Amino acid sequence: MATSATRKPTQTREQLLDAAQAAVLAKGFSGTSIDELIAAVGISKSGFFYHFRDKSDLAKALLQRYVAEDDRIFDDLTTRAEALSEDPLHSFLIGLKLLADVFADLPEGHPGCMVASVCYHEQLFAREVGEINAQAVLGWRRRFRERLDRIVALYPPCIPIDLDDLADMVTVVVDGGIILSKVTRNPAALSRQVLLYRDFVRLVFGPASSTVR
Repeated sequence: MATSATRKPTQTREQLLDAAQAAVLAKGFSGTSIDELIAAVGISKSGFFYHFRDKSDLAKALLQRYVAEDDRIFDDLTTRAEALSEDPLHSFLIGLKLLADVFADLPEGHPGCMVASVCYHEQLFAREVGEINAQAVLGWRRRFRERLDRIVALYPPCIPIDLDDLADMVTVVVDGGIILSKVTRNPAALSRQVLLYRDFVRLVFGPASSTVR
């Protein structure tokens, strides 16, 4: 096993982030201590502070890494969906199906949402952490709103609807689905909620979306 003297700094930092993410998603920031993280990684407390100034700095790094990974997943799913259909509505529906499949392939269920964990314990951190969290959510809104704008240009909605609200529903459904699946101990619940959102989008834009399954 590598010691703290032989590990590369970047490797140790990633190990700390991995241990912290698992602990935070399991029991929250307030239930996660620096002592347990350094014990898990096998370094000294000074080793922890070499990488992170304090727990707030750790939360910032965790959040930035989590958001970057989510963005990577969304980018990949969007690219795959648009390769299967050039129609903006059809590719959006395909992307939601692919997202549901990603969640369905997690046999133990989704581990949790770092954005939600930071939101629940925002008072523990520097203001900058809360601002990063807010920008992450608003960034996802912009991502899905841009796609919805392209859909509306071809398919007027059947009911009056605010497109920002419809874009925000992706975040609401996913985070709510994570909570539902954990509380009910039913990992499949998250995937089913995403598919229900997909059905709702299909209904909003009417018969033109009925050819996509």
